[in-house]
Amino acid sequence: MGDPGTDLPQRLRAALAAAGFTYDGVADLLGPLAHAALGRNETTPGLRRTTGGSPLETLVRLFLLQTTVPAAAAEAALPGLVERLAVEGLVEQSVGEVAARLDVRPYATDDDDPLWVVSDLTPGLDGGPQRVGPDHVLGISPASTSLAQLTIRDDVGASLDLGTGCGVQALHLARHSGRVVATDVNARALWVTRFNAALNGVADRVDVRDGSLFDPVAEERFDLIATNPPFVISPATGERLVYRDSGLPGDQVVEHIVRAAPRHLADGGWCQVLANWVIAKDRPWDERLAGWLADDCDALVVQREVMDPAAYVELWLKDAGRHGGADYLDRYDTWLSWFEEQGIEGVGFGWVNLRAGSTDPRHDLVEWRYDVEQPIAPAIAAWGAAVRSPGGADERLRLRPDVLQETVGPVGAEDPEAIVVRQQRGFRRARQVDTVVAALLGASDGELTVGQLLDAVAHLLDRDPAATRATYLPQVRELVDEGFLVP
Repeated sequence: MGDPGTDLPQRLRAALAAAGFTYDGVADLLGPLAHAALGRNETTPGLRRTTGGSPLETLVRLFLLQTTVPAAAAEAALPGLVERLAVEGLVEQSVGEVAARLDVRPYATDDDDPLWVVSDLTPGLDGGPQRVGPDHVLGISPASTSLAQLTIRDDVGASLDLGTGCGVQALHLARHSGRVVATDVNARALWVTRFNAALNGVADRVDVRDGSLFDPVAEERFDLIATNPPFVISPATGERLVYRDSGLPGDQVVEHIVRAAPRHLADGGWCQVLANWVIAKDRPWDERLAGWLADDCDALVVQREVMDPAAYVELWLKDAGRHGGADYLDRYDTWLSWFEEQGIEGVGFGWVNLRAGSTDPRHDLVEWRYDVEQPIAPAIAAWGAAVRSPGGADERLRLRPDVLQETVGPVGAEDPEAIVVRQQRGFRRARQVDTVVAALLGASDGELTVGQLLDAVAHLLDRDPAATRATYLPQVRELVDEGFLVP
């Protein structure tokens, strides 16, 4: 692999754009059936849809379907670039044919500016071997898209992509950061990230550095840190896939990041982590993780999923291409035995969101396995605003516009048996309320204070105003924290 600072990335971008090799262009070419099949790592429907020989069809067959294409077709799709790409290791040439050695994939974002991401080839296409090398550079994955949807997109001065991999988070961060530092211990990942930064025209804003975790940024602070660390929980056997295994046992790599991140955050800065953590026997998961959290940071930790040890081991052995191999059963048994020795009864998956600079920190650790709106980042930012809201009698609040009210009871009854308010966006929370809270929510338009509204409701319902305030002000605080009411 050569220097990404040459003109090759820019010339490749121009060729990809000229061919219409964008996410929408590929989706339109393949159609729903073949596009969905490719998402399942099946290429046959896509091969049937790309027989016309156009530059777009050639690029899809070459990079996404990973089949050989005629040399003349490759030259037509990538004019003057095939030999250069072969020298740099993106393709290989044989007699009359060209094959991909790296994946080049169009990537969709929320705006209309297309991106492309280079990574190692997708393993396991059409049920083929999935074995990957220890320095494999993973491409776009469910984990990387989850982190992208989690990350708050406010304009900031400096961001850190910790454990950059192929650099996709750095590409996102470069769109709203003055500068981005991207770190990794995998030399191939560092080259790929530099190439992707140049390919997408942000090389001047992405500083790629070699080193483990926070070592390359020891004295620096950032407004935003985003990381999908190598969080797979396994015994430290010495054999590791760098993109998923830290080399540390258990969830120590996640604990280290959560404990160390506040030292690298500017005042008000966020660190957002996509991670796994141990669920230990006889100890609640939230109690254990609460011990990692700093006293000067707000924290929202959300457990999205829990896997039992057997399902977890099966998942990651298959990911490594070990399923069905000669040593599969031995590895399975060794891993499960280690879980038992460590007292691990499950593995949690979710989000850790830290915000620095709080004098009165809030630590909310919640289990939320329900569907949420994506991207979830605006809801995380809204939580950050809510926990710094006083939420008292003198505050003016308004009902979030997406909240709907549902009533349950016999047809024609004067009073409903139950009133439920339900969010349509963000976390999509639902909450059962009584007539006082329903009336308060309905009247919350930001004109009157909470205290004034509670007094008015108490008067309408012939209740004592002081008692009504004492009873319902704590509920108002909860309604603010949960996002039903906003400042």
